[in-house]
Amino acid sequence: MKKDNFAQFSGSEDYVTSEPIRNAVNVSIALGRPLLIRGEAGTGKTLLAHSIARGLEKKLTIWNVKSTTKAQEGLYVYDTVQRLNDSRFGDKDVGDIKQYIKLGKLGQAFIAPERVVLLIDEVDKADIEFPNDLLNELDEMSFYIPETNETISAIHRPITVITSNAEKELPDAFLRRCIFHYIEFPTPELMEEIVRVHFPDIKDNLLSEALKTFYSLRKVDDFRKKPSTSELIDWIRALIAGGIPHEDIAKQVPFIGTLLKKENDYDFFVRNFAIRRR
Repeated sequence: MKKDNFAQFSGSEDYVTSEPIRNAVNVSIALGRPLLIRGEAGTGKTLLAHSIARGLEKKLTIWNVKSTTKAQEGLYVYDTVQRLNDSRFGDKDVGDIKQYIKLGKLGQAFIAPERVVLLIDEVDKADIEFPNDLLNELDEMSFYIPETNETISAIHRPITVITSNAEKELPDAFLRRCIFHYIEFPTPELMEEIVRVHFPDIKDNLLSEALKTFYSLRKVDDFRKKPSTSELIDWIRALIAGGIPHEDIAKQVPFIGTLLKKENDYDFFVRNFAIRRR
């Protein structure tokens, strides 16, 4: 297995990173360990992997984890149904089992001719055994296919990013093998940089009022889901498209449904905003 541990991530043009994030990424690369990213929804956990791929000019392989996902699917799948159909109706040599072995996302990352960035997205959605079932493969960078008596070993160790929304506690054995980083919610100063990446021509007064209102909403402890970075970007896009004057933002908080996504939060805001206006 070839190594490329001297790649240095410094961010990408479309993703603003803090120094702690860059350090975590580079430590993960240097040690050859998966980078486990946590943080509240909308803080850019998934986008970080995209940024690493662009910043290092690597191909990105994405494994989207669902509640029904099994670790085996990331390694390979043996298509027994296709083989059965071929044996009944086709003219293929069904004795060649290898043609019915389809590599999963982890297997594809292992055999890639060049080093790739592998994103295992939302690992905590799957069963609690899912991360444990990947321990050996992530450690040894290889797995065995008994149907073909073949071992698949990584040509290059992928730069692995694993995201988690903390829906479930991950096993300690899994955590020990990862470099961990929690993405803190951006400060207003960092958030301004992030917004300007998306809207380089935004007017200063519009940005200032939008950020002021946004962070005042995030201070409301009664909200079940506070607005996140992605919702702020959508909201500002709506403000610009709607031609909303900056002086109307704090007075009306237009397009509030772009920021608040829970019915209880929306109702709470409407009630309290009406009281404030009176």
